[in-house]
Amino acid sequence: MQPFDYIKPQTLEEASALLLQHNGQARPFAGCTDLLIRIERGFVHPQVVVDVKDLPGVHDLLVVRNGDLRIGAAVTMNQVALNPTVQSGWPLLAEGCGSVASYQLRNRATVGGNLCNASPAADSAPALICYGASVHIFGPDGPRTLPLEAFFLGPGRTALQAGELLTAITVPFVRGSAGHFLKLGRTTIGDISLMNVAVLGWPDSDVPSGSSWRIALGSVAPTVIRAPEAERLLSQDTSPAGLEAASQAAAAAARPIDDIRATAAYRSDMVRVLTRRGVERVLEEIGG
Repeated sequence: MQPFDYIKPQTLEEASALLLQHNGQARPFAGCTDLLIRIERGFVHPQVVVDVKDLPGVHDLLVVRNGDLRIGAAVTMNQVALNPTVQSGWPLLAEGCGSVASYQLRNRATVGGNLCNASPAADSAPALICYGASVHIFGPDGPRTLPLEAFFLGPGRTALQAGELLTAITVPFVRGSAGHFLKLGRTTIGDISLMNVAVLGWPDSDVPSGSSWRIALGSVAPTVIRAPEAERLLSQDTSPAGLEAASQAAAAAARPIDDIRATAAYRSDMVRVLTRRGVERVLEEIGG
């Protein structure tokens, strides 16, 4: 393990100043399930590690006045996955967070860290994108808010600028919705996603099918992506033929690559299969 300085700031302003002062040579950490491994294996070489897990508000997990869910950046995956309020109001998010790695790692791994890693295979991101989540950022110019979809710029790349850190995530409540998260890995539990699909649907009398949809795909593009054409098709028709057309459209939206874990063709085909399964299950719940 290479040496580095460890600093634990007490305020957001102090943390931001440290990250800006050591720009490029400082890394924030909360759960540290990824950072320590990357340092030990020589993938990153920070001179300073900034402990952000006890900053104000980063452990919040609560429903705010307008009914949205607020998740502090240092809230762990298990705290989200096992929370009764999340399970009842945002079940798709509970499923996504509950599929991350192993139970032991979920006791340390944080939602904020999972997002800041900007992995296309992140299991929390598809569910959050389906709910229309936003991220709260603090930096040298103060706070700002950004849609989660705009936060991811590419593999390992986010919209965070010099001196900025993620502080919280806001997840809107979608009334009457049901969701399902499907993940394909090389093992049943504990493995990184070969690909994943999050499906969210809710009754909507203003569209021909009587339901509106959001579908997000992971590990099939440089970032987690939406499948807008599949969503549009489902809003028009949820018959068996409509489901098949939407599933094909979701597969067409994917832009996977061949790697040591799976081929691009296999990933695309499984997007089609898992999208259909997810939609069928959601339809059972919302009565479509």
